[in-house]
Amino acid sequence: TIVIVAYFNSLKNWWLIRLTRYLFLGALLSFWYPDTFDINRAFTNHDYLLAKWEFITFGCQPATLFCLNYPQQWVSEILNMGYFAYYPILLGTTLYFFFFCKKHFEQFFFVLIFSFFVYYLIYILFPTAGPQYYFPAVGLTNIQAGIFPELGNYFDLYPILLDSAPRSGFFFQMVEHTQSVGERPTAAFPSSHVGISTLVLFMFLRFKKYWLFVLVLPVYIALVAATVYIQAHYVIDVISGLVSAFLLYYLSSWVYQLFTRRYAGLSELSTILQKDSFVKGSK
Repeated sequence: TIVIVAYFNSLKNWWLIRLTRYLFLGALLSFWYPDTFDINRAFTNHDYLLAKWEFITFGCQPATLFCLNYPQQWVSEILNMGYFAYYPILLGTTLYFFFFCKKHFEQFFFVLIFSFFVYYLIYILFPTAGPQYYFPAVGLTNIQAGIFPELGNYFDLYPILLDSAPRSGFFFQMVEHTQSVGERPTAAFPSSHVGISTLVLFMFLRFKKYWLFVLVLPVYIALVAATVYIQAHYVIDVISGLVSAFLLYYLSSWVYQLFTRRYAGLSELSTILQKDSFVKGSK
């Protein structure tokens, strides 16, 4: 389907076909995400390492203490709103760059897709599930005692996300529904929620869209905090997501420039050959 849409785009460079081409590829990310678990479920889970590093670094498990110390519904709603806003932010900024910032759209979209693929590759090679899966599996008694059992292939047999503490609220229910549909015991380290959203904000600054940066920044802060609050990630995942975002920006931008220079060179060569052929034909 990707090839067919790209082929039609090469025949007719209409904005609607072009937009469909990009949005279709972006939508496929939600289908490829569960595939990381279908592949890495054959490998050993590494949550015991992350939980141990978390305990050594902070002397506790922030993912557990955060939600316990702030059970208020208004806190839950703000943070769950931030977590859920991840999806509208990606779609909205993609549409903005496509229609109103065409000069930078291709690089913007390439950086996002390239970074997603790198994250997915890491998730396959280094399987981690996150506190929301690991803590219930080993028991909070072990977690609080600083005991972090190695689970091996446990999630291959028990991939179900257990129900969280009962809460109410619109955004809480939205996040719960999203996770029940598409979440798998995979993709904890590094946090792609943090990494990709950081990339988006960083590109706002790079492309001098300061008003967008200011507009999205409060939601971004809530999003980052929510990844720990809902126990989707360890704090170490958040830190690695922040660091990896900048590394991936420069890596993906370098790859993008490499491809665009090569494409420009091939196009120039093709134009020269066509002109040469025309001149010879005229003679």
